[in-house]
Amino acid sequence: MDGATEVKEKLFKVIIVGDSLVGKTTFVHRYVSGKFDPGFKTTVGVDFALKKIERSKQDIVRLQLWDIAGQERVSSLTRVYYKDASACVIMFDVTQRKTFNNVMNWKSDVEKKVALSNGSPVPCLLLANKIDLPSPNVKEEEIKELCNNNNFIGWNKISVKDNTNIEQSMNFLVEEMLVQTSMARESSYPEGRLDSDGRILLQPENNKSRISCCS
Repeated sequence: MDGATEVKEKLFKVIIVGDSLVGKTTFVHRYVSGKFDPGFKTTVGVDFALKKIERSKQDIVRLQLWDIAGQERVSSLTRVYYKDASACVIMFDVTQRKTFNNVMNWKSDVEKKVALSNGSPVPCLLLANKIDLPSPNVKEEEIKELCNNNNFIGWNKISVKDNTNIEQSMNFLVEEMLVQTSMARESSYPEGRLDSDGRILLQPENNKSRISCCS
C-alpha cells in the first residue's frame, strides 16, 4: 500500500416515472447539466443519463437515471425498465389534476415489478413540478396526505424551469439510498436532518426550499 486512501464508489439506478408532459426529461437534463431546455420531445420508451456526485474525494456516488415514458403503450415494458432500480422518483404537474390522480397507478406499478434485494419496496420520492406556473390544481394538503398514506419517503414542490429544489431533493434521495445500502449511518447533507415538525431541513435556496418527510 502506498498510503493512498481508498476511493469508495457506489452506482445507483434511479427510475423517473409519471404521466407524459409532467417534466421528467427536462428534470433529468436540469439535474445533470444544470440547464433548462423546453424544446425536448416526449420520451419514447426510455432515455438514460448519468450523474456523478462527489460527496468527498474518497466517496463518490454515480447515478444512472432512467427517464421512462409516460404513455400507456409503454406499460408492458416497464418491468424491464424497472429492473435493478435502487429508488424511484414519481413526478406530477401541479397544474394538471389528472397527473396527480395517476400517481398511485405509477407507484403500484413500480411496487408490483421491482423491489430491493432484501425484498423491501424501492424508496419512492414524490415531486410536484411546475410550481412556477399560476393556478395550481393540487393543494399542498392533498400531496401531504397522499405521501403519508402511501409509504413515500418524502415529497417536494419543484420547478424545473426555475431550478427550484431540484438538487436538494435528489441529494435527499441519494442519502436515503445510501442508508438502504448501509453505506451511510449518518447523513452528510442538511437534507438528512429533521426539524421538530418532521420536515427535512435544506440549505436555503429560497422560501420554498424545504422537503417534507412522510412520517
